[in-house]
Amino acid sequence: MTRNGNAIQLLTYAFAAMDHGSLRQAAKALRVQESSVSRNVVKLEQLLEMQLFERNVRGVRLTETGRVWTEIVRAHYEGLLEAFAERVRDNSDAKTLRIGLCWVTGGEFLKRLIDRFGKKYPEVTLTIEDVPSGQCMAAIRRRHFDIVFTHDIGAAGFCSSEVFWQERLFVLLPSCHSLVEKPFLTWSDLADVCLLIPVGLEGPPLDLSLLERIAADGGPAVQACRANQATVIFQVQLGQGVTLAEASYARTVAIDSALWKPLEGNNSVSSIRGIWLESNPNRAVLRLVGIAKNMAAACRRPGRGEHACVGAGAMPASKYTVRAAHASARHSKAVRASSHSIESPVSAMARPNTVEVIDSITDVKP
Repeated sequence: MTRNGNAIQLLTYAFAAMDHGSLRQAAKALRVQESSVSRNVVKLEQLLEMQLFERNVRGVRLTETGRVWTEIVRAHYEGLLEAFAERVRDNSDAKTLRIGLCWVTGGEFLKRLIDRFGKKYPEVTLTIEDVPSGQCMAAIRRRHFDIVFTHDIGAAGFCSSEVFWQERLFVLLPSCHSLVEKPFLTWSDLADVCLLIPVGLEGPPLDLSLLERIAADGGPAVQACRANQATVIFQVQLGQGVTLAEASYARTVAIDSALWKPLEGNNSVSSIRGIWLESNPNRAVLRLVGIAKNMAAACRRPGRGEHACVGAGAMPASKYTVRAAHASARHSKAVRASSHSIESPVSAMARPNTVEVIDSITDVKP
């Protein structure tokens, strides 16, 4: 115990306030009263004789001094939590593989990976849950998840990681937008459009570095929205801008008064990365990684085609062009009449996926 209370508890409240940017949201996540969060944050600041947060009507944010201090302390804090939480696990733990999805809606590659793993290791139970983007690394280090699939976030610290597949990006346009007649879009087409990106408590749904490259290359102005994806889609329906999603989402979700359009050219695909802990004693995760590596390698083999590794039904530009040729002037009325649902290039993805994995490959032995 410290003279101002339990140090672990004080840090827990402070990091919750930092992660959520709000004492109220932190209290909700911790299932305590807001006053309890505020009181413990003040105790920690008094103990350190340092102001960690700036407070205003919108919430709280770290001071520069607080940011530097928390960056140093957080790794130690998470290590302590892991040490306290470590316990002798029974043998059933080795028969469960915990998969986390961070803004990843599945896709053909992941479906085939899970199907193949299930056939090869039927004794292993798979659990699949969502994980907020800000908690990916901590969830892996503390073994809340054995592997997390997320966007290409760059360096993964102490964890192992690899890009396994890519997905075509789609733009959601209001059905009355001037670009709805185009079979596919490029970023230059959207230069004067507002791109709405949901940045709620779970973080952005796309790789932030990709969004920065889009803006730098003369693409649309990116507007971060403190909202979830459903709210942003509603804003698109109101004509307030456009938004993005990967093919695995666009191919399954039809939006009233809006149309999904595939992107082509630079920065038109999103990379999906797997993150895991190499020292994880659960051998099942290494077996899953081995199968995923073989599948990814099969996609990249010579002769597999330029788009072979772009999964979730992402079709080559030539196929979009062919479909556009058929959508000639005499069919334009029919195209407009279908504006309440996904545009024909998306519905075309119900056809066999362009990612085809060779069944005879041998899994990497962990």
